[in-house]
Amino acid sequence: MADHTWMLIVIKLSLLFVVIVLRSSSLIAADEETVKGQSDGGRTDAKQPTVFVAMLVRNKAHTLPWFLHYFEKLDYPKNRMRLWIRSDHNQDNSAAIVQEWLSHVKDEYSGIDFVDDPSTKRYDDNGAPFSWSEEHMKKVLELRQAALDEARRSWADFLLMVDVDNFLLNSMVLRDLIREDRLVIAPMFNASVSEHYSNFWCGMDSRGYYIRTADYVPILKWERRGVFEVPVVHSTVLVQLRNPATKLLSYHPPPGYTAAIDDIIIFAHSAKHYGIPFHIMNRDFYGYMLIPMEEHDTLEDEDEQFMHLKLEYIILEQPLERLRYIDVPKRPLTKLGFDEIYLINLERRPDRRQKMLASFQELGINATIINAVDGKKLNDSYLLSLGISMLQGYADPYHGRAMTMGEVGCFLSHYLIWQDIISKNHRKIIVFEDDVRFRPYFLLKLHYMMKEAESAMPNWDLIYLGRKRLRIDEENYVRGTDSLVWPHYSYWTLSYILSYEGALKLIQQQPLGKLLPVDEYLPIMFDKHPETDWKEKFHPRTLVALSAYPLLVEPTHYTGEVGYFTDTDNSPVIGEIVSGMKVGLSAHQGSREEL
Repeated sequence: MADHTWMLIVIKLSLLFVVIVLRSSSLIAADEETVKGQSDGGRTDAKQPTVFVAMLVRNKAHTLPWFLHYFEKLDYPKNRMRLWIRSDHNQDNSAAIVQEWLSHVKDEYSGIDFVDDPSTKRYDDNGAPFSWSEEHMKKVLELRQAALDEARRSWADFLLMVDVDNFLLNSMVLRDLIREDRLVIAPMFNASVSEHYSNFWCGMDSRGYYIRTADYVPILKWERRGVFEVPVVHSTVLVQLRNPATKLLSYHPPPGYTAAIDDIIIFAHSAKHYGIPFHIMNRDFYGYMLIPMEEHDTLEDEDEQFMHLKLEYIILEQPLERLRYIDVPKRPLTKLGFDEIYLINLERRPDRRQKMLASFQELGINATIINAVDGKKLNDSYLLSLGISMLQGYADPYHGRAMTMGEVGCFLSHYLIWQDIISKNHRKIIVFEDDVRFRPYFLLKLHYMMKEAESAMPNWDLIYLGRKRLRIDEENYVRGTDSLVWPHYSYWTLSYILSYEGALKLIQQQPLGKLLPVDEYLPIMFDKHPETDWKEKFHPRTLVALSAYPLLVEPTHYTGEVGYFTDTDNSPVIGEIVSGMKVGLSAHQGSREEL
C-alpha cells in the first residue's frame, strides 16, 4: 500500500514537472514572439506594451493635418494604443479636424476618448490665443493630471504625452523610447526656427528657471549621442507606468513648492522630489517642434513659423506630408502689395522652378516667371549684335578673367526686367532668382521692413532682400529703423525690391556697352564699389540703395555644400572681341563665391 502511494506521488510530481516545462516553453515562445515583433517593425507583436496617448488640442488647425499624418505612420501596433484627446478654447476649427480624423481611424486603436469643450473661445483673464494666463495654466495642469490618472486606471504600460505641434517624422520613435526602458524619457526634437531651442533642459535653478550649461549644445548638435539624464523634458514625453517608482509622479506641486505655476516646471519638480530621473534621447533624428509663441503673437504668426518648416522641406525635396482627406485651404496668391513679382529661372532648370513655385504657393506669392537668358546658348557674334561689350579694364576680382557667358546671361535677365518695369510703369516690384531659401517669418518681416522704408526713406530706389555682405563693419542702420541698413559692397542678386525710379537709373547708364556682372554693377550705382576705375565709367551714381537686416532670403546652398551648383560661373568665358582682353574660351574660370 505504501509502495502504491509513493507511485502515485511520483506520477503526480512527474505530471506537475511536465506542466511546468510546457508552461515555461509557452512563456519563452511568447517572449520570442514579442522580440520578433520588436525586430520586424511590429507586424506580429500582439504582446507589445500598451500605450496611453494623451493629446491636448487648442488652436492647432494649421498643424493638425501634418501632425496626425505622421502620428498615424508610427511603427507601432495601433491596437496597443489608446487615445485620450481633450480640446477647449479654440478660435479655429481644431476640434472639427480631430473629429474628422477620428472618424477614419476609430476602429484601428484600442480605445478613443475625445472630449471637446466648445463653450468658450477665450479665457476670461486673457483672450489672446498664446496667453499663458493663470487660468489657462491651471486648466493645462488639470488636463495633464487627468490624463496621467486615467492612464493609471486603464492599466497602461506607458503614457505618451504628445503636443500636436511636434512632428514625429521618425516612425520608429515610440519603439526607440520604449526600448530604452527609462522611467521618463523624451526624444530630442529640433526647433523649426531656432538653432538653440529643444524640448529638454540641462540645467534648472532653484526657482525652476532654465540654466544654460556646457552639456546642452553638444547634445543638441549631436556631438554627443545617446541617452542623457537631464532635469527637464517636455512636449513629447513617455512615462513608464508599470514601475512603482512613478506612482507618485504628478502635475500637482510637490511639498514646499514655490516656483512658477507651469506644467513643465511642476512636473520636473515632482520628479526631482520623488527621485525620478528624466532622460533625453538623441540617438537618431526624431522630428521637429514649433517654439512657443509670445502673448502678443497671433495664430497667423505661428502659421508663419510652421510655414518656414514646410519651406525648408521643399528645398530638401521631401515636402512634409499631411492627411489628404482633411481640407486645408490654400493660401490665396497675391502680389503682396507690389505691382509685380518676378522669378528668374532657366528653362533647363525645371527642378529649381518647381521648388520656387511650391514655395510661392506656401507663401501666397503670385509670381511671373521670366525665362532667364541662358549663357550656354550665347556666342560672341550674338553679343556683338546687341551692342554688348565688356567694361574696359574689368577683370574678375578673384581670378582675373573676363566675364563668363553665364554672367552675361544673368545680367541680361535682370536688364530685361528693368525694361519691363519702365514699359509697364510699375512703381515697385520684387525680383527673385531661383536658388532662394526664405528666412523664418519672411512675410511678416517683409511687411514690417517696407513700412519702415516708406517712413524713413520714401525715396528709396533698391532694397536688397538677399546678398553676400562683404564689408559688414562699414554698414549702419538707416536712422529710425531696426530692419534696414545702408549696404556696402556686396555680391549676389538673390532677391531685391526695385522702384520705377531705380530701374530708370539702371537703364539710363546704358550698361550693355560697358558690361560687368550685375552684382558688381549695383554697388557701383550706389557708389560703394572699391574699384574706382570702374566706378568712373558711370555717372551719376545716385541709386538710393537699402538692405534688409537681417536678410530675408539666403542661397539654398553655399559654396562647398552638397547640392551646390552655379549656372553663372560654370560656363565659358566670353571671347576676346567682346571682352577686350587677351583671353579666350579656355581662360581659367573660378567662382567669386569663394571670396
